[in-house]
Amino acid sequence: MKDFSVWYTPGVAEPSRAIAKDPDLSFELTYRWNLVAVVSDGTRVLGLGNIGPEGALPVMEGKALLFKFLGGVDAVALVHRAKTVESFLTLLEWVEPSFGGINLEDIESPKCFTILEEAQKRLKIPIWHDDQQGTAAATLAALINAVKFTGRNLKSSRIVLLGAGASNIPLYRILRKMGVPAENMVMLDTRGVLHPDRDDIDKLFLTHPWKYRVAVETRGGGLRPGASVAEALKGADVLIAASTPGPGVVKKEWVAQMNKDAIVFAIANPVPEIWPWEAREAGAKVVATGRSDFPNQVNNSLVFPAMFRGLLDVGAKAVVDETIIAAAMELAKYAEEKGLREDYIIPSMEEWEVYAREAAAVAVKTMELGLARRNVTYKEEEERALSIISQTREKWKKLWEAGLIRRPPGEA
Repeated sequence: MKDFSVWYTPGVAEPSRAIAKDPDLSFELTYRWNLVAVVSDGTRVLGLGNIGPEGALPVMEGKALLFKFLGGVDAVALVHRAKTVESFLTLLEWVEPSFGGINLEDIESPKCFTILEEAQKRLKIPIWHDDQQGTAAATLAALINAVKFTGRNLKSSRIVLLGAGASNIPLYRILRKMGVPAENMVMLDTRGVLHPDRDDIDKLFLTHPWKYRVAVETRGGGLRPGASVAEALKGADVLIAASTPGPGVVKKEWVAQMNKDAIVFAIANPVPEIWPWEAREAGAKVVATGRSDFPNQVNNSLVFPAMFRGLLDVGAKAVVDETIIAAAMELAKYAEEKGLREDYIIPSMEEWEVYAREAAAVAVKTMELGLARRNVTYKEEEERALSIISQTREKWKKLWEAGLIRRPPGEA
């Protein structure tokens, strides 16, 4: 108790005075340097739908656990009842001084797009929507290696994006930045191919400008307005399905119409749009899903812990598409160095050293883009991240062995 009295008075006054003069020192002198808010209104919780903020709270707590164990990042769940976009954004502005970054989670579409874009404009810390950016980064990493493994060129591949929601729309944008021509891609929603001549295009302009932009830029990939999935897959090289849980959403006979040694990602959870063995029987060379019990799991848990580890360690002011691409390329490089196979195009979460490499790539790219408050080298950040993550894992191991973390019921 004597120590507490010294720390609080006069101890705490000095950092408070320093931060009052220079608010950026809060990233050095408080726990803000390592703290992320996991923010949700509970309107689109995976597999559960609109269950409200209280219902979403356990999911956000689970996310915070993954942040800590996989990235050494402290995270707090923050669920709320803000109903409008503006009130949601105001909440983020109000809490910004407490956090080094914000992870948006489980927000209904298209509201999630507006909130992310507007929050990125208003706040001076990284704003991340994992359903968008995390899934896009993991998918891109797997796709880079799948294309290499099958002897293709990403820029000349014909890519079908099944689903026009929070996963595929940002992936489309990032693929464009990777140099994939818009006309080489086609995106489908529940009404078919997005096309500038579709009968609801004027409505999309007003209600969903992100779909509208894809329709105009791709011109339906050369297909007719409202064309079906089966039509889109004829002669395609790649299918990225992030749509409705299956099975049977994608048919074997449709995959059979794709080009030789096709790439099929069926990442809906809990059941992929097509079972992996069905896709392979239909001729697919490389198949990925979102599940850990199948090979090639495309999971955003490979991205967000390392992404924020790197962002926080340089006091990042923002996270942008170039940062996402850097993380994806580092993930892909790690797997390539270990040797690509049909059943290994992306690392697993058990290969935890990859998180340090990914964090280093993110930190360096953030610095190169002029978005960092602190400068580091790749090697410095890799060593720092390895130290933080390994120490976190070791602490949890000790707590587990000591019985301070209780074992699940029924486990010996």
